[in-house]
Amino acid sequence: MNKPMNMLPRIGVFALVAALAGCSSMNPMNWFGSSSTAERPTPLVAFKPAVNLKTGWQAKIGAAHNYAFAPGLSADAIYVAGYDGQLAKLDAANGATLWRIATGGKLSAGVGIGADLELVGTPKGQLLAFDGNGKPRWQVQLSSEVLGVPQVAEGTVVARTADGHIYALDARDGKRKWMYERALPALSLRSQPGVLITRGGVFAGYAGGKLVALALDTGVVGWEASVAIPRGASEIERIADVTSSPVADDKQVCAAAYQGRVACFDLRTGNLDWARDLSSVAGLTMDDRNLYVTNDKGEVVALEKTRGVNLWTQDKLRARHTTAPRRVGNYLAVGDGQGYVHLLALDDGSFAGRSATDGSAIISRPQPRSGGVVVQTANGSVYALAL
Repeated sequence: MNKPMNMLPRIGVFALVAALAGCSSMNPMNWFGSSSTAERPTPLVAFKPAVNLKTGWQAKIGAAHNYAFAPGLSADAIYVAGYDGQLAKLDAANGATLWRIATGGKLSAGVGIGADLELVGTPKGQLLAFDGNGKPRWQVQLSSEVLGVPQVAEGTVVARTADGHIYALDARDGKRKWMYERALPALSLRSQPGVLITRGGVFAGYAGGKLVALALDTGVVGWEASVAIPRGASEIERIADVTSSPVADDKQVCAAAYQGRVACFDLRTGNLDWARDLSSVAGLTMDDRNLYVTNDKGEVVALEKTRGVNLWTQDKLRARHTTAPRRVGNYLAVGDGQGYVHLLALDDGSFAGRSATDGSAIISRPQPRSGGVVVQTANGSVYALAL
């Protein structure tokens, strides 16, 4: 039974691997190569642009090496990292490198920002914190590989590891406040889901189709709900994992599961508002009216967020390894596996703009900035695109 929590007044990259944290982990889609199916990416269609999407500036950081790095944006700077251990601060206006440091090892996650910190994680389970000048602040050892972008809120850093643990640390010195751990099923998708922090709660989706709500200050479980229920005769058929971060407004929190559903729940109680059969690995986003989901075929689907009614589907992105969407001004932005950024009209999903990058995959969703978006490619290029 769901239990209420008083919290009112936070991409996955996939690879075929085994023996992760005592479990097996598999992939329906390889973002850095070919799909597991023989389906070819849908060719780009011609259209009359409604908006000109062009490169404002371009910078370079290390390649992703099968991880999903996302730029961290502040008012005047952009922080980027790559697998080789480089962390850099870029001028948001022109992309000039303000500083660049070597963190001392390989990286697997980042960049999280907040409380005058830049946060990155390592494959060996270390969480590293740096100040605004790139100077080390603190370092902590966690239980396993750090996956997903660390989040910061109310003086607390929240990080997630591959073995199902969530850690809450003091932003000042990295001391542990609490830890939540959860057993993973025998077979799951390797992914880099993060957490959502809002309204005093930490929301996280898990393998097996579960969504959990934790109190930010104590880690106490407020409620647990089922986004999807595993079904099928084989372990592969029964995979129903939440592989992306949930999204929320002031009333409800929504999440999507692979081979499962998109479901929205009451933010405070965890009671189910609605659910719709729709499989997703990349993730979803929300605005004041709708929920936008990239399904496991690469198509973008718009759902009315109070009832889950299907409003439109953009199927011309099928098999293009489309990222989770992100609302950017009056458009919806997605990246794809060939390095294109697409802008979609909110009312019908039609193409409104398009821009090419370096030809390698865009894995993490586009990040909104004033007048445009920032994306990071698998080859390590960073692009600021202006509308």
